[in-house]
Amino acid sequence: MVAKSLHAVARRASAASTGRTVLVFGANGFIGHHLVRRILRSTRWRVIANDIRDARLAEFQGAARFEFIRGSIGNRAFVERLVRRADVVLPLAGIATPQTYIHEPIRVFELDFEDNLEIVRLCVAHEKRVIWPSTSEVYGMNTDKQFHPERSHLVLGPINMCRWIYAASKQLIDRIIWSYGRDNGLDYTIFRPFNWIGYGQDDIHAKTTNARVLTRFLGNILRGENLTLVDGGSNRRSFTYIDDGIDALVRIIDNKNGIASGKIYNIGNPNNNRSILELAKLALELAPRYRYFRDRAASVRIVNVTSSRHYGEGYQDMVNRTPFVGNTRRELGWRPRVTLRRALERTYEAYVEELAGERRV
Repeated sequence: MVAKSLHAVARRASAASTGRTVLVFGANGFIGHHLVRRILRSTRWRVIANDIRDARLAEFQGAARFEFIRGSIGNRAFVERLVRRADVVLPLAGIATPQTYIHEPIRVFELDFEDNLEIVRLCVAHEKRVIWPSTSEVYGMNTDKQFHPERSHLVLGPINMCRWIYAASKQLIDRIIWSYGRDNGLDYTIFRPFNWIGYGQDDIHAKTTNARVLTRFLGNILRGENLTLVDGGSNRRSFTYIDDGIDALVRIIDNKNGIASGKIYNIGNPNNNRSILELAKLALELAPRYRYFRDRAASVRIVNVTSSRHYGEGYQDMVNRTPFVGNTRRELGWRPRVTLRRALERTYEAYVEELAGERRV
């Protein structure tokens, strides 16, 4: 098919900018529920939120511009009905925990690739704008000082290292979306989050290695358990506070003058590039300042474990992840503002409030 004019895409995006309906799949997830809150508080957009659970969305029930519809994205007819009603679609439903990549790779592929590809195809069929959550993991073991969304090579490990099935699934949809944009006129933006952290990422009470790193550390401190560093915790990440990430995402949805159409953006904070060991030390340093966490913090130690013991066979990791965000800053007028220390402080504060509420019940 002949590609549609980019000018037509921009006009369509601009026309829908004020009264648009935003469809968020996976709205009960970490990014999803923070995004819904920001949209309802700071825009005039309507939100259709979909997930199989709604615990994190309870505060929005009854809001005039909010609608929650429970259901699985594996049901194509159900998904199509939702897509038809939307102007902008964010397929945020997915599995994003390394433990699951290794132990349930087919489940990861089925949800992160197969189910989400159907959403993308429905956006093509019904001419809906799609904002696709890629991942910093698509860059894999690239050794560039900064990962560039258009120039850096995407370097994944061998097939038997099934940790890469998540990155491979995301990367392939990136490529399919780009092709649909060129050949079918799909209006899209691809964004790549770099280690977004904050309150509500995982269940702080869950005694599991499947939680993402910051929630796992805070849960360990809360229970007086040692902080476990995989292979010494020397790997570095550019930790990005959730509010900064959501700020960039709202600018992408707004898409003034179609600036974000057909683009790929890294959303990360290069100034917060720290090792996992540094993150653990900072979490322990701050813990005595916070109620509930201070009780057992003095007994917590930092210990090392091999990746094979922690995750099992099939695990590999990247040494460093630093995003190039020049185009994100220039085109979206965005820059990350929250330091790693302040991100941890805000996360601690939010969990103290949650824990106080639990104890009042």
